[in-house]
Amino acid sequence: MFKNYTRAFWVANSVELLERLAYYAVFIVITLYLSNVWGFSDIEAGFISGTFSAFLYLLPTFVGAYADKIGFRSAILIAFGLLTLGYGGLGLLPTLLESAGLVKYEMTTTFNGLNTSGLRWSIVPVLFLIVVGGSFIKAVITGTVARETNSETRARGFAIFYMMVNFGAFLGKTVVDPLRKSMGDQGLVYLNFFSAGMTLAAFITVIFLYKSVKTEGQGKSFAEIGSGLIKVLSNFRLLALIFIISGFWLIQGQMYATMPKYVIRMIGAEASPGWYANVNPFVVFVLVNFITSLLKKRTALFSMTIGMFIIPLSALTMSFGTQIGAEYILGLHPIAFMMIVGIAMQAIAECFISPRFLEYFSHQSPKGEEGLYLGFSHLHSFFSYLFAFGLSGFLLEKYCPDPRNFSSPEAYSIATQHAHYIWNVFVGIGLISFFALLIYGFVTRHLDKKAIENA
Repeated sequence: MFKNYTRAFWVANSVELLERLAYYAVFIVITLYLSNVWGFSDIEAGFISGTFSAFLYLLPTFVGAYADKIGFRSAILIAFGLLTLGYGGLGLLPTLLESAGLVKYEMTTTFNGLNTSGLRWSIVPVLFLIVVGGSFIKAVITGTVARETNSETRARGFAIFYMMVNFGAFLGKTVVDPLRKSMGDQGLVYLNFFSAGMTLAAFITVIFLYKSVKTEGQGKSFAEIGSGLIKVLSNFRLLALIFIISGFWLIQGQMYATMPKYVIRMIGAEASPGWYANVNPFVVFVLVNFITSLLKKRTALFSMTIGMFIIPLSALTMSFGTQIGAEYILGLHPIAFMMIVGIAMQAIAECFISPRFLEYFSHQSPKGEEGLYLGFSHLHSFFSYLFAFGLSGFLLEKYCPDPRNFSSPEAYSIATQHAHYIWNVFVGIGLISFFALLIYGFVTRHLDKKAIENA
């Protein structure tokens, strides 16, 4: 396996591991960080997180085209430089505001102060640095996998990429709960310094180790970049597939948008959302190569359809946590147990969908435009995250609100008696997406057959 891939391929995947480690350490508790440290409401935190995530996946199309022009090595260095500044800023900014006397914090295990200050919006430009840096990574690392592989090694190349992504995600989520439980909200701040260290390590690695002879497209004019953008953005078949796959990522995104607050509010502070979420990258890391190899002779669309069938079932499983009568299952609260089962099902669905989706797009990209096309492939998460976090904020406030707003446990129990309705909403979204993909497959096969007959 190692002989079939270049050094640039392995370096790119290694720094992708570090980037994912940094990202997920912060992202798994981003709504908690925004609410507990910065004082944003559920809806505000959902709006900010959703906008942050959406633009992280909108920009890769455009920065990917620019990365083709300047070269992948330069683009990766820009990316990790911006990410290091961004994560460092998320950690430093609360302390700097207090040091300047602009807000007052209780720097013990809780934060107070920004919920009544307009300065809390100063977090937006810092998040923007992470958005731009992450956008380059989305386009360039997957673009590198496409450039450094051929038709025979590409499917497994993307499976290896996805293994590295999820190994990094697993490690990143592992550090969350120990810090949160030992240091409270202050731990949510210190996570950002950890992430900044990881992206700085990736920056240094690229400087010394990343080198590729695959430089197609480098030095192209801005007119050529514009022409490529128009071409890819007018590819309606690819756009339709992106919209449909967005349904999967909208549900998957609830692991970050809804799940952390949901389990803490329904189970208590002893809940461990970071560990529950870690089931996803662990299952993907273990199974993605096997599943990709198992279906390597079947079309990418066939594999994705299997995954889209599983995803609404995962949301349905999550809804059962409040409805089963058992006090504990295998030592776990029933909500925690069913959440873990649902997350594992989502991970299996991801194994069927994501590597083959990227492979599908890589085969559509002309030489020298891998960054553009692979950046474009991430547009599904722009649409899904744009709605995932906003919808989550409204659903949480309606069915699983903040317990601090209630005078007694009895009143809160009444307010959350239909908390499982949150997951029923996502069952419906998953079913719509599954049937839409079936229709898409039927229509595209018919069009392809007709084109062959007319040729």
